Amino acid sequence: MHDLGFFRSNFEKIAERLATRGPIAGLDQFRDLDRDRRSVITTAEQYKEQRNALTAGIQKDRQAGKDTTERQRQVRELGTHISGLDEQIKMLDDQFRDLLAGIPNLPHESVPVGHTADDNVEVRRCGEPRQFDFEPKAHWDLGPELGILDLERAAKITGARFAVYWGIGARLERALINFMLDVHTREHGYTEVLPPFMVNSASLFGTGNLPKFGDDLFKCEKHDLWLIPTAEVPVTNLYRDETLDPDRLPISLCAYTPCFRSEAGSYGRDVRGIIRQHQFQKVELVKFTRPEESYDQLEKLTADAEDILKRLGLPFRTVVLSTGDMGFSSAKTYDIEVWLPGQNGYKEISSCSNFEAFQARRAGIRFKGPKGKADFVHTLNGSGLAAGRTWVAIVENYQQKDGSVIVPEALRPYLGAERIVKQDLQ
Repeated sequence: MHDLGFFRSNFEKIAERLATRGPIAGLDQFRDLDRDRRSVITTAEQYKEQRNALTAGIQKDRQAGKDTTERQRQVRELGTHISGLDEQIKMLDDQFRDLLAGIPNLPHESVPVGHTADDNVEVRRCGEPRQFDFEPKAHWDLGPELGILDLERAAKITGARFAVYWGIGARLERALINFMLDVHTREHGYTEVLPPFMVNSASLFGTGNLPKFGDDLFKCEKHDLWLIPTAEVPVTNLYRDETLDPDRLPISLCAYTPCFRSEAGSYGRDVRGIIRQHQFQKVELVKFTRPEESYDQLEKLTADAEDILKRLGLPFRTVVLSTGDMGFSSAKTYDIEVWLPGQNGYKEISSCSNFEAFQARRAGIRFKGPKGKADFVHTLNGSGLAAGRTWVAIVENYQQKDGSVIVPEALRPYLGAERIVKQDLQ
């Protein structure tokens, strides 16, 4: 969320920068509200000056023994007008805040200007896609053939965009989660937390999911509880309405959670397999930093996520998202995209973002600045990684001609196997 005073004072410059994201609803309305508010404030100030002058006159008249009845009536009348105008100003301020809640973050100056994902800029690649001497299969064919992935039974018991993992397929997902958590906590300096998998509306407002993106979420009927779309929401809100000790910053946290998304607006994208699910597992990285450190911490967080792919020997590329492809709350985002041979392309496996003070202002997360003044922290997060998509990447990249899948060496101690072969557990 934007600072209301700063937004008013720098509106034209902010509007110009926001326009690089595409059309932003509410900006024209903001202009109209601002004009109306200034007019009401001017009128209220004029009435207050008149009331002060009348009040001073009443005191003089009383000292002179004059009748002050009429002046007192005028003061009361002005007081009634002023109270009404003050209420009107409060109502306009509330409308301002409601508008601001729906206006996205400002893109950082280093973000490339563009309209769609086609305008994203690749910043690096790691690893070369494997050259197969046979036609590689997609995971939606290979998984069922191996007996480790069952989409039909998932559709029967729940519906579309859910999955059942069997045997070593389920163990592979669990091994990936444990491997990621161990690397991030033991080597990258994160503290593991296990948060609730449901949150209240205030938490979703704090991270920018509400009110704008309610249709993307699953709401629990008759309760102010929502299934989390990502661990970013509960972990960021751990410090909601708190002032942090600056000596603790940066704070680096990681969490495993299931994630739940309605995928409203996905319009049939990635309908096959388990790329885009209503429920999936993820390890999330979250940071709270001083403002001057946040972009260095974004680079570190992104490198920490990339390190998981490097250890697993999976080819990937990292792109910086253009202004038109960025998320609502983000000031700058890197997408890490893993190579999937079964689909002959790169697919996003992590988004690493700096939100600057946007989320912290909504959630009231502050720290004591160098002069003792409270300031908002900067928040960052990224997937480290999405477990299901990493599962897909391993199955597709390490598949063999005989239909088996080689297990990456770094994962073997966690899985207790070197190869995944066909099983008959279903």
